[in-house]
Order: sequence, then structure tokens, then C-alpha cells
Amino acid sequence: MHNVRRSSGHALRAGHDSLALGVPESVPGTIFALAVTGGIEMRPREGRTILFGRNSDDVHVCVGADDRGVSRQHGVLLCEDNRWWVRNTGRLPIRLPGSRLLFHGEDPVPLTAGYSPLFVRGARNRDHLLEVYVASTAGDRPTARHLDPTQPPRLWRLAPDERAVLTVLGQRYLRHEAHPQPLTWRQTAEALAELFPAAGWTAKRVEHHVVAVRTRLSRDGVAGLTREEVGEPVGNALNDNLLRELMLSTTLIPPDLALLDHP
Repeated sequence: MHNVRRSSGHALRAGHDSLALGVPESVPGTIFALAVTGGIEMRPREGRTILFGRNSDDVHVCVGADDRGVSRQHGVLLCEDNRWWVRNTGRLPIRLPGSRLLFHGEDPVPLTAGYSPLFVRGARNRDHLLEVYVASTAGDRPTARHLDPTQPPRLWRLAPDERAVLTVLGQRYLRHEAHPQPLTWRQTAEALAELFPAAGWTAKRVEHHVVAVRTRLSRDGVAGLTREEVGEPVGNALNDNLLRELMLSTTLIPPDLALLDHP
């Protein structure tokens, strides 16, 4: 065992079950960190650290062993103020849950209790998974529910005109185009006018419907749908966030594109 691993932690073997399946009975605050080569379990104590990166001799968890885009010591998990944090010490960013990027030199980010997948960026757009689990109770392994009814996603109610507008506005997303962007108000209105010549579609009317849906979803807790949250310049961010939420919730799905052929 390498010198850096002589700590108060316990090694996790390569091939260990994914931490997404939960962890065994543990002291609250115990952290588990796992990559394909193995990992470590460590109880919380002020000042304790877990190093991860490419050089197995210098880290507790080896990540991206064959990828020179990963730094030899790419990051650290540290216990401070009775919680665990992640800091980037490498050249390339670490992608955190919620698609947040953590760069070298930025303040450490606190880890929430439970499961957190971290993706270490490497060369040629490779991403290397580092699974992290912070135990919150004495037993965090979830109960198997093989026969329970599937919990449906939260579908957002859309009026017929709203669905038509959003299908046209987000057609590039529904087609799974690379790097999609919403259509403009004018482009959406022109497409709707071709589909429904007698409906009197205008750019202003399109904007009114989309803003109404954004406002409604924002009030129900969907993030990233207001200028105050996103900040200036806004660009297409508000509509991009709206369309992604509608697709993730399956409120809008690719078969909705049939509207463009058969209004």
C-alpha cells in the first residue's frame, strides 16, 4: 500500500459495487470515494483529506490512470467545519452534480449528504467518474423496491397553444441536434403562422405564452427561469433552461414533432 494511503481510511477494492446503490452502516459523516481502480472509506475528523488523481503513488483514489489530461493530483476531498468539501487542484475542471464546473483555484464546494457523482475532465473530451457518498445516518443503503409502482415524472400542464409554441420553439432540442438553441420569437411565430394560418400568430404572442409558462414553473420551484437567477446578459439561457426542464420531465417528447407535419 502506498504511503499516502496510510491514513485512518479503509480501502475499497476495485470492482466495488457502485456507491449509487448505497453504503453499509456507517458513522454519520463517513465519506466513501470510489473510482474504477478502487477507493477509500474515511470517518469524519477535522482536517482529514482524501487525494485523487492520476498518479496512484501520490493519491488515495487513482482516477484516469491512463489519461495524461488528468493531473497527477487532480483534487482533494477535505473535512472542515463538520462537513466534507471538494477542491480542484488540477489543470482541467471537475464537473459536479447539476453540471457545475469547479476550476483550479476556486473555493472548495461542500458535498451534500448522499450520493454525488464527480467527473474529472481528461484529454480528448474524456470524463472519469469519481463516485462520492457522504453517509448521513447509521445505515444509508436504500431498501430494494423491485415490485413497487414506478414513480412517474412530474408532468407540467400545458394549454394547447402553449404546447404548440414550445414544440416549435424547442424543435432543435426534440430532434436531439448537437448544441441546440431555441428559435427566436420571430422564427417561432413565422413557423406557427405557416402551420395555423388563421390563428394570427405574432412574435409578441409567442413571447407572452413562453413567459407565462416560465413564470408558472418558476413559482413551482424550477430553477433558472428568471433574470435574477441567471444574471445579465441573459441571452437564450431562460428558454434553454425551460426547454431542458420540459424534456427532462417528459412534458415535451420527440413524438410531439408530429405537430410540425400534421398540425
